Formats: sequence, C-alpha cells, structure tokens
Amino acid sequence: MNPRRVFAVLLRQLYLYRRSFTRVLDVFYWPTVDLLLWGFVTLYLEKAATEMPHYVSFFLGGLILWNILLRAQQGLSVSFLEDIWARNLLNLFVSPLTILEYLAGLVLVSIVKVVIAFLVMGTLAALCFGFHIFILGSSLLPFILNLCALGWAIGLVTMASILRFGQEAEILAWALALLFLPISAVFYPVEVLPEALQMLASWVPSSYVFEGMRKIILEGIFEPGPLFKASFLNLLYLIGSYLLFIKVYRQALQRGTIPKIGE
Repeated sequence: MNPRRVFAVLLRQLYLYRRSFTRVLDVFYWPTVDLLLWGFVTLYLEKAATEMPHYVSFFLGGLILWNILLRAQQGLSVSFLEDIWARNLLNLFVSPLTILEYLAGLVLVSIVKVVIAFLVMGTLAALCFGFHIFILGSSLLPFILNLCALGWAIGLVTMASILRFGQEAEILAWALALLFLPISAVFYPVEVLPEALQMLASWVPSSYVFEGMRKIILEGIFEPGPLFKASFLNLLYLIGSYLLFIKVYRQALQRGTIPKIGE
C-alpha cells in the first residue's frame, strides 16, 4: 500500500469541499439542526417529567454517538458516489491506485467527517444545553471506534450494492444505516423492544454502545464485557462486508460494468 496514493484519495475529496459551499454546509448543517431540535425537545421533557432527570444526557449523548456512525458510513458511501457522479470511477480504477488504497483513502475521508461532526455537536451540546460528552470518560474512545467500525461495514455493503445494481441503488447511502436505528437502542433501552427485536439487537454492535452509554450516565459504571462482544461482532461485520465488496468488485471487472455506472 502506497501512503501517497491513499492521501491522494483523501485530498481529492477535500478539494471538492474547498470550492463547494453546499458540501461544506452539509457537513455542519445537519449535525447542528439535529442537536438543537433534540436538545430543545429533551429540555421540555426534562421539565415536564420529574421521574427521569437524565433526558438531556440520554438524548444528546445518543444523538452525538449516532451521528458518528452515520458520518463514518457516509464517508465511504457518499464519497464513492461523488466519484460516480463526476464520472471519475473509471479514471481511478485504471490508474496504479489499488482497491485497498482507494478504500483506505475513503476511510480517512470518513474520519475527517466524524471528527468535524463530533466537534460541532459536542461544542453545541456543551454551550447550549450544558451536556459534556466527555462525561463518558475513557469509554468514549472505544465507543467511537466501535461505531466507526459498524459505519464502515455498512458503507462497504452500500458500495457493493451500487457496484452490483448501479446508480439506482444510491438511496442506500442514506437509508441503509437507518435500518439499524430502531434496534440500536439509541434513545431508549433495549428492554422496551419486542422480544424478537431484542434478540436481533443482541447481534447489532451499536446496541451495546448505547446501552453502555446510558449505564455510565445513570450509574457511573463502565462494563467492558458487552463492549468486547460489540468489538467481536464488528470484526465479523467488517470482514464479511469487505469480502462482499471485493467479490462484487471483481465481478464488475469481469463483466465490464464499471464504465457504465452512472450513465
């Protein structure tokens, strides 16, 4: 793997934002709107209910962590779509750039988006609502890494779907991650789900992250056991999604369908 070519993929994506106000606005707009909307809703709920004094912490903490997963996923899938929309995919794949270097470059793009979203939402939550995400302490970093890993796995599946079915599958870049939202227990505990969905949630790594977040806020206790299970599941997700993408990519090479994507 050539680090210069990996950095070139990152640089190419960053150049898109340098002269595109709409792209820059997208990076800051949705995290800001989401945080302000849910922040004011949770303030209302906290004032209206005396039995649950942690509404703001639960909702804003969940929202910030969920956006980490979302930005990690879109860092891969939307950046891949950018190359399709620009008719640049063929240029990349006929260059010395390997597919692994390309994926590594997109991972760097997603990390940049995650960092920006985290800083924006964390700062607004602290200034506007007095919630500090760093109350999660040393568990914050493994939480973020697990959410990024799941986001990358979903992003690889999205990219594989676009390679296999064409540009009409681009809606998955925004929709696929949302399928994990109900069973990730972002804003509520897993126990409120029906039994069948609870079993399904036990196979979703993000559910352990959000359950762990609530346990720290309520009891100040961090249990590493569930997070180890989440990490193991993420490893399986990443391996499976990577193998799926490589298989679909090789089939696309054999069929000669890459030049036709986006036409």
